[in-house]
Amino acid sequence: MAGSTRAPVLPIHGVMEAARIPPAAVPPAPEGQDQVSGERYRLRPGKLLGDVIVEMGLARRVDVEGAVVAARGSGKRMGDVLIERGILTSDDLANAVAARFGLPRLNLDGQRVDIGAANLLDIEVARRLQALPVAFGDGDTLIVAMVEPSNVLAVDDISMITGRGVRPAIVSSDEFEMLVGQVSQLEHAVSEVSDEADGLDTMPGTEADEDTDHVLGDDAPAIRLVRSIIAEAIQRRASDIHLEPAEGGVRVRYRIDGVVHVASTIPKAMAAAVISRVKVISDLDIAERRLPQDGRVGLQVEGRKVDLRVVTIPLVNGESVVLRILDSGGELLRLDEVGMDQEDRAKLIKAITSANGGILTTGPTGSGKTTTLYGCLAEILSDDLTIMTIEDPVEYRLGGVKQVQINPKTGLNFATGLKAAMRADPDVIMVGEIRDPESANIAVQAAITGHLVLSTLHTNNAATTVTRLSEMGVPPYLVASAITCVVGQRLTRRLCPDCRRPVTVPASSVGIPGDEPITVYEPFGCNACGKAGYRGRVGLYEVMIMTERLRRLTVENADADTLGRAAVEEGMRTMREDGMNKVRAGLTSVAEVERVTSSA
Repeated sequence: MAGSTRAPVLPIHGVMEAARIPPAAVPPAPEGQDQVSGERYRLRPGKLLGDVIVEMGLARRVDVEGAVVAARGSGKRMGDVLIERGILTSDDLANAVAARFGLPRLNLDGQRVDIGAANLLDIEVARRLQALPVAFGDGDTLIVAMVEPSNVLAVDDISMITGRGVRPAIVSSDEFEMLVGQVSQLEHAVSEVSDEADGLDTMPGTEADEDTDHVLGDDAPAIRLVRSIIAEAIQRRASDIHLEPAEGGVRVRYRIDGVVHVASTIPKAMAAAVISRVKVISDLDIAERRLPQDGRVGLQVEGRKVDLRVVTIPLVNGESVVLRILDSGGELLRLDEVGMDQEDRAKLIKAITSANGGILTTGPTGSGKTTTLYGCLAEILSDDLTIMTIEDPVEYRLGGVKQVQINPKTGLNFATGLKAAMRADPDVIMVGEIRDPESANIAVQAAITGHLVLSTLHTNNAATTVTRLSEMGVPPYLVASAITCVVGQRLTRRLCPDCRRPVTVPASSVGIPGDEPITVYEPFGCNACGKAGYRGRVGLYEVMIMTERLRRLTVENADADTLGRAAVEEGMRTMREDGMNKVRAGLTSVAEVERVTSSA
C-alpha cells in the first residue's frame, strides 16, 4: 500500500504564492495565539493521524492500530513504527501529516534552501527543534520546514529567535535530514575557506575597525551567512555573486552559465553586517559607503585556490556588491575541450605554432576569451619556449610560464608590463587584454618583431577586431602585417543530457536549406540541472585567418562588414553557423544560439 496516494506538493519558493496558508492552519503557541496574525484560535478538531493514513489508503486499519499499541510501549511515534515495519515510507507519513493539519507539503525536487532564511537559525538548534527556515514568506514571515507541526514549542522558539512569524510546511524526516545536510555542508566548506579569509583585517586607519569587532566576531551570523553564500555559489558553478539592496533587505543572485538567478534574501537587520564582512575579507574600507571600491581575496576551497574580485558600488537605495569568482586552481581546458570544431581548431593551432604574429580572441565580457588563450598556451607549452603572461588577474597558474600580475597601485599596467616583457627575451607573450591605444601599439610592435603575441579585445565579432585596432590608433598597414588570426567567440548554455527532449523543426530553422523536418533538442528541466534545462556551457567560434585578400582590405581601410563577407568567402564559418551545427549535434538549443549571437 505504501506510496499509493500522494498529497499535493509545492516548491519551496512557491509555498506562499500557491498555497496562501490560512492563519488557522498554523499550530498555535502555548498561549493559543497565531504566530503570524496574533489572533487567538484552537487547532481545528481534525481526524487523528491514524484515521487520515487509513483514509488515504496508505495502510490498513489493523496495521495502524498495531502500530499505536507498539508506540505506547516503546515511546516512539506511531508513524515511526509504521515506517520501521515497512508499511509506510517517510514520504507517505509526511503526506498524511500535511493532510491532517491542512498545511502545504514541500516539494524539494531541484529546490534549494534560501541561505538567508536558514542562517537565521543555528543549525544545531534546527536539528533539536526538527525545524529549519527554508524561505521568506509574505510580510515578516518565514516558511519553516517541519517534520512535526504539532510541536508548538518549536514554532514559538523559532518565532522568538528570529523575530518573525512562522508558517510551517511539511517535509519527511529524510527530507529534513537532506535540508540540514545541505546547509551544514555549506558551512563546513566555507569554514575551510574562512581559515585564510579570517586572517585579513580591515584597512588600517579606518574609523569602523573598533565598531565592527563585536559585529563580526567568530560566531556572528553575518560571518556564517557570507561563508554559506560563497560556498553555495562555488558549489553551483557560479561565476559571479551579486548582493543588491532591495525592499526589506539584500537580494543575492548568482550568475550561472551566463544567466543570473535569484538565490536567496538577506534580512534587512543583517544587511549592513554582511556587506561589512565582505569588505573586511577583501581589504576594503568598511567606513566608505559613498565611493566605489575594488578589492580581492584569495580563498582555499577543498584544496583549490579560488580568487574573488570584489566591487562595491553606492546606489540610491544602498550599497551593491559584486564578487567575481576566479577558480585559479581549476583544470586548464585544452582547445579540444572547449567545443571548438576540428577544422577551426586546426586553423588556430597552425597560427599559434608560427614563430611570430598576433593572435586575438574577441567577444563580450564572460565569453571565454581567456580560457581560449590558455588553451592555446597548453598546446605550445614546452621547455624550448620562454612564455610570459601579463594578466589582471592571473586566472590559472601554469608551471614553466612566467606570469605577471597587474598592479595599478604601483603603476604596473598592461602597457608597462608589456614593455618590460619585450626586454625579457620571451618567445611568446600573452597579454590579458588590450585596453588602450598604448597597449595596442606595443602589442602590434611585439608581433612584428619576432614574438608570438596572444591577447583579447572586446568586439562583437572577428572582423570588427581589425577595424577596432585601427580606430585605437594602430596604422592599418601595421595591423595587416602583425595580426595572423582572430577568434570571435561566445558561450552558450549546454543542454542538460539527462532531460533534453527531441522536437521536430523545419531544416531551414537550423541553417539547412529547405523545409524538410529535422530533429533537434530543447530544454526541459530535472533535478540534475536544477530545473534549468541546461548544465554547463559550450563555445561558439569563428576563426578568421588573415589571408592576403584580408590584409589588402585592411590596408585599404575596408569596413567591418566588407571584411566579414570576404572572410566568409575565404572559408570562415561564422559563430551563428557554428551554433547551428551544435544545435544539430544536440549540444544546445536554437533559442540559446539566437540569444548569444544576436549582436555578433
